[in-house]
Amino acid sequence: MLRKTATAIFAALISLSVFGQGMSVAPEKTIDWSVTTENTGSDTYRLVFTGKIVDGWHVYDLKNEYNPTGVEFTSLESVSLKESLYEISESSDYGGDMVFFNEIVLGQDVVLTGKGGTVSGTISWTCCSETICAAPEYFDFSVQIGEADGIAAAPASDTASASGGNADTNSGKKSVLNWGLIIEAILWGFAALLTPCVFPMVPMTVSYFMKASSTPAAGRFKAAMYGLFIVLLYTVPISLIILITRIVGGDAVTADIFNWLATHWIPNIIFFIVFMVFAASFFGAFEITLPSSLANKSNQGAGKGGLLGIFFMALTLVLVSFSCTGPIVGTVLIKSTEGEFWTPMVTMLAFSLAFALPFTLLALFPSLLTKMKSGSWMNTVKVILGFIEVALGFKFLSVADQTYHWGLLDREVYLAIWIVVFSLLGLYLLGKIKFAHDAPVDHVSVPRLAGAIAVFAFVVYMIPGMFGAPLKALSGYLPPITTQDFVLGSNVSSSAPAGETEESEYGLHLPLGLTGYFNLEDGFAAAKESGKPVFVDITGHGCVNCREMESRVWSDPQVLEMLKNDYVIVALYTDDKSKLKEKDWVTTENGDIIKHLGRANSYIARTRFGVNAQPNYILLSPDGEMLAPVRGYDLSVPGFVDFLKGGLEKMRQN
Repeated sequence: MLRKTATAIFAALISLSVFGQGMSVAPEKTIDWSVTTENTGSDTYRLVFTGKIVDGWHVYDLKNEYNPTGVEFTSLESVSLKESLYEISESSDYGGDMVFFNEIVLGQDVVLTGKGGTVSGTISWTCCSETICAAPEYFDFSVQIGEADGIAAAPASDTASASGGNADTNSGKKSVLNWGLIIEAILWGFAALLTPCVFPMVPMTVSYFMKASSTPAAGRFKAAMYGLFIVLLYTVPISLIILITRIVGGDAVTADIFNWLATHWIPNIIFFIVFMVFAASFFGAFEITLPSSLANKSNQGAGKGGLLGIFFMALTLVLVSFSCTGPIVGTVLIKSTEGEFWTPMVTMLAFSLAFALPFTLLALFPSLLTKMKSGSWMNTVKVILGFIEVALGFKFLSVADQTYHWGLLDREVYLAIWIVVFSLLGLYLLGKIKFAHDAPVDHVSVPRLAGAIAVFAFVVYMIPGMFGAPLKALSGYLPPITTQDFVLGSNVSSSAPAGETEESEYGLHLPLGLTGYFNLEDGFAAAKESGKPVFVDITGHGCVNCREMESRVWSDPQVLEMLKNDYVIVALYTDDKSKLKEKDWVTTENGDIIKHLGRANSYIARTRFGVNAQPNYILLSPDGEMLAPVRGYDLSVPGFVDFLKGGLEKMRQN
């Protein structure tokens, strides 16, 4: 019964994760336009372009650098334009950009040179929500002026009902709360338990809370406090960071703090050491206890002993989870840099509540185990968890190694460590290895034999990876195959050229033998020369989901063929620590100079494409026009094929 329940919960979490990832979808039409004329005296008329914007979306003003709204006049019969297009409705400041919510109204003055005339043209715009931007959209109009004043009729294929809304342009921006984003945050909170940075904390939690509580009520209290600490540690610091850093240092500082935590060598080395220390404790080298002075202080106050230790466990969980909970944290940070304050805080609260619930239950369950008779099986479980901690702890060392190009943990070295660790685990399950606190193993039980078979099967699966096998099931954990020195048959060459670009000097390579570029300027230049669209890959060395996308989706023959032949690839590594040459420095809108590759790419991704998480994929024309909505982490191969085909089709239409 327990096994069936666990299986059901596991399946439900995966389903929720998949459902949550597909919630940010652009509507078929983001603005419903109408065009009218007004006589302003004598032969002077004003064209009025009124757009009703779908709730939850916004459109940029006429002067926006990347996504301006505009009108192109294709035909003027007996009419001449007077000056230029202007804004009638008032725009709102949205994170430094001037945008419109609910409604946009534009005006164009014209002069009639005959009794009647006709004006035809196309309105172009790009709408964005709080998480994604839709593909550029167009509306063709034709309106009579003078003797046949009237309203332009939209083509039948373009008709759509206008969304409701009041005249307050801020109501769309702050419409109570974005419940879709909150629900998505809750789903991500549950799904985060399955990520490789969070899952290793499960055995730590179980081991820590196996210590007996004086009463069942005390056990429940400790479990509840553990969950509360997780929620507070996620919500309070992030809220303060969003408020303080944006006021004091601006948008870039806010995002860079979290990028530092996930990719800088200092926190990653600390996480690695923490995992190794816990593993040594599980093996019986020592018992992790608080200093007596700290324990005495934590015992003060209404008998709430041990709270400091519980707080430390919650703090460790929150810190190590950052590099794998990037999608939701990135979404929240984007909102904070776009001028929102309360919504990201509430969203993070929803995420942390869902994230903390499974760990609260895990903390509560061991407190109930104290009623059961303990035995040697508990030490066996701890030792098994110790082996797992050693293997998974190397992920953090690998992140630092990749982002700083140390070259310590190439793929074959990483695999060799895992093969040895799990081989030793298999021998332990067979009773060939014993630790200090292990009871004698007179015979191998059926559960231990089953575990040994599973472990050795896993080892056999990993061995071909030493010769270049892709090992798709482990792609999120392993360093990229481009770091491997030897690949049998060279089907996936680790020495494939990274593209004839200057950025290759930074030691960057594309996966799967693909060639491309590592900055937008070179990519656009190549796209204009070849006439191909641009595929922008927002990625990172420490991005687990990026490696999964490359191994499971990009490697599909149809996808790989399209990436090779139909697109110019530009990979923007947002966590690379390489120093830029002076000519490549990036100056922000505040005048700050960015001198590191990762920070520059992160700034570009955030300000130009509205994304601050990896992976994200953007399709652009050679002129920088978006060809499709931004696509994030999604392992659907057919969906990715449709995404690429849609970009090509849009390119042909243009």
